[in-house]
Amino acid sequence: MSMIQNDWLDAVKPEFSKPYYKELFEFVKDEYSKTVIYPPADDIFNAFHFTPLSSVKVLILGQDPYHNANQAHGLSFSVLPDQDIPPSLQNIYKEIHDDIGCYIPNNGYLKKWADQGVLMLNTVLTVRAHQANSHQGKGWEKFTDAVIQAVNAQDRPIVYLLWGRPAQSKIPMLNNPKHLILKAPHPSPLSAFRGFFGCKHFSQANAFLEENGLEPIDWQIENV
Repeated sequence: MSMIQNDWLDAVKPEFSKPYYKELFEFVKDEYSKTVIYPPADDIFNAFHFTPLSSVKVLILGQDPYHNANQAHGLSFSVLPDQDIPPSLQNIYKEIHDDIGCYIPNNGYLKKWADQGVLMLNTVLTVRAHQANSHQGKGWEKFTDAVIQAVNAQDRPIVYLLWGRPAQSKIPMLNNPKHLILKAPHPSPLSAFRGFFGCKHFSQANAFLEENGLEPIDWQIENV
């Protein structure tokens, strides 16, 4: 695992000495040694590498990484540039297009968002190849809860985009009056038509940031 080096380290360092994290570390190390795990080990913490805690403006919460080859690279919903755009991300792009007029790009690589302060966090950070949710309940949830609590503790405006019930289950942790919580159904094809389409989260997030004197997010992902 490529270790966290930036200001996230102070926020999450106490987790590394807890019994659950030691068990999680051993479990993950063992899994990588004997089967195919995504993302590549050096990409597990990319969300933190790309978006320092002090830069977070928006938090998008996913569940666990994509479980097919060459997709997951440590950012929720994002895939590497040469991969097909997954269905949920296709629906996110459709909503961004309908909400603020961005064209729909030919790739699903979302690092541009991360570089602007969008923390794309999965609640579970690793997965076995072709086995969705296979690393649930192994300890990642405790670690990412600590991450969410660190964001909640930031004394500045931050927007949470919480899509679907698992993401919304974190709302009791989010009690900072300076922060904005936006909820919608998950963008998956199974649920997007229940209210993800038309949620206007992207324009709402930018309006909130601008009202608070912050640069809005440029949500346009360019073609490659």
